[in-house]
Amino acid sequence: MTIQIPKEVLDEIKKHLEDEKLKIMERLTSLKSQDPFSDPDRLIDNAASDTEANEETSHERMEALEKELTRSLDDINAALLRIEDGTYGICANCSNLIDTDRLAIKPMALLCVECERKREK
Repeated sequence: MTIQIPKEVLDEIKKHLEDEKLKIMERLTSLKSQDPFSDPDRLIDNAASDTEANEETSHERMEALEKELTRSLDDINAALLRIEDGTYGICANCSNLIDTDRLAIKPMALLCVECERKREK
């Protein structure tokens, strides 16, 4: 007998994840447009070296943020797939149900609290 998360709860989680996904996608689009390296005229601009250094630092910061947001987007997509295939809320390690309080705090959780603690040690 498999215990499953009630459909109403899953629908709520799915809606939350889809909303987060949209926010992240909008943030990624915004970041890409703010990246000084996204300007094709930048290469023919003879900017001073201090401006170049500032652009480089800004680009690296944007790139780091972009990687973090992309990782979050991947986690959300994986959680949405687990909802669709019926494995959402099941620990990827021990196959026990992940506590709903944990899922409320971290909806993309793959592991139950106990397996997460073991993994962190």
